[in-house]
Amino acid sequence: MKRYFNFGFKPLQLSISVAAPAIMWIVPVPQGLNADGWHLLAIFVGTILAIITEAVPMGVAAMSAVAFTAVSGILAPGNPGEGINLALSGFSNSVIWLIVLAFFISRGFVKTGLGKRIAYIFVRFFGKRTLGLSYSLLFADLILSPAIPSNTARGGGIIFPIIKSLSNEFKSNPADGTEKKLGTFLITAAFQGNIITSTMFMTAMAANPLAAKLASQVGIEMTWTTWAVAALVPGIISLIIVPLAVYFLCPPEIKATPGAAEIAHRKLRELGPLSGAEIVMTICFVMLLTLWIAGPHIGVNATVAALLGLLLLLYSGILSWDDIKSEKGAWDTLVWFAALVMMAGFLNKLGVISWFGTIIKHDLTGISPSIAFPLLILIYVYIHYFFASSTAHVAALFPVFLGTGVALGLNGLLLALALGFASNLCASITHYSCGPAPVFFGSGYVKLKTWWLVGLAVSIINMLIWYGIGPVYWKALGLG
Repeated sequence: MKRYFNFGFKPLQLSISVAAPAIMWIVPVPQGLNADGWHLLAIFVGTILAIITEAVPMGVAAMSAVAFTAVSGILAPGNPGEGINLALSGFSNSVIWLIVLAFFISRGFVKTGLGKRIAYIFVRFFGKRTLGLSYSLLFADLILSPAIPSNTARGGGIIFPIIKSLSNEFKSNPADGTEKKLGTFLITAAFQGNIITSTMFMTAMAANPLAAKLASQVGIEMTWTTWAVAALVPGIISLIIVPLAVYFLCPPEIKATPGAAEIAHRKLRELGPLSGAEIVMTICFVMLLTLWIAGPHIGVNATVAALLGLLLLLYSGILSWDDIKSEKGAWDTLVWFAALVMMAGFLNKLGVISWFGTIIKHDLTGISPSIAFPLLILIYVYIHYFFASSTAHVAALFPVFLGTGVALGLNGLLLALALGFASNLCASITHYSCGPAPVFFGSGYVKLKTWWLVGLAVSIINMLIWYGIGPVYWKALGLG
């Protein structure tokens, strides 16, 4: 039978996403909550379910949440005009625009070829052995991470194609059963390294500013510099140790790759000398890093710095307005980010977050802060087995775990940073954990069993580094 309609949703998943909030809407409001807070929580739960189950595209789920919030009148009872203004208030958030602007700027790295050049330079100098090759790719990722907020674009768009090219050159291909020669190790190490670099800067992954904004809504301020400095030492240690662990867990059959340097040299020759566009892109990158680091001391907001960087690229002709209009990831992020931030903010104002915190605090009564801290982190990390989106994870759980920890007497800033880092580190465990995971796993170089076992092992290593060595370092910084 001919199909006349091609629905833009998955009926079963959408039914689940609608049923849960519908049930919440009609049941009695729990003691300790007001009706508006409970009904907003119902909309929030439905939105998160729609994102997790992929019932509809994330942007559709977000716009639906904005519409339902406005129509219900729960933000401004009896005042529809004010209600829609409040429902759309997330679009005026400066942190959201920081990440959107960073998306635009990252397009300059791809368009000018500077991103590939940086990666191939590292491969040329450090890629003579297989382990060194993995480090060269990881540190190229690290260099690019502050200005490319999409770890999918960074890992999948720049690093992954280089790995594919190198693997093919060394006759390592899953199609003929030779993936273990080189590809399995490089794919695994690059993915796990991408997770670490995403953790190290607030602008290295799209959900990081969301965590920062959620923390600010309870009076905890995490600046770009604070995040970067706190992540520096555990991040570098992880970037050194994790490839070694992967090398042991997924040993490549080819131990030396002297040809990799020649391949990189050939690719660099094809790129030619540094172009004027690449020079301007480099100047813009250095300017941004300088302003993001020094901004709090000279009175320049991080979002203003990003706006100045974008204007430099536009007026220099590196980017055109058509480039900005076609950057779908940025506009998509703006929509879902604004909706989630709006709902999370009003859930806090309506007392829902403190209500959750009180319940969990009651269950954890009597537990000392020294035990509560690692317990909250462990639960927060490994519950990610049930999530296919870092953003959904942060939106659903970050404010609850932060509020609970503060209620138990933990240092608010220290816990917010720890949870922010955990929001990235948890993505190491599965092949569906975050955007880059399907890109790397879909290459076929890593078997599912291997991916999960290595992911679990790496997650334990990262936990020991970030939450074993990390607190000592953070205490030395005066953070807790």
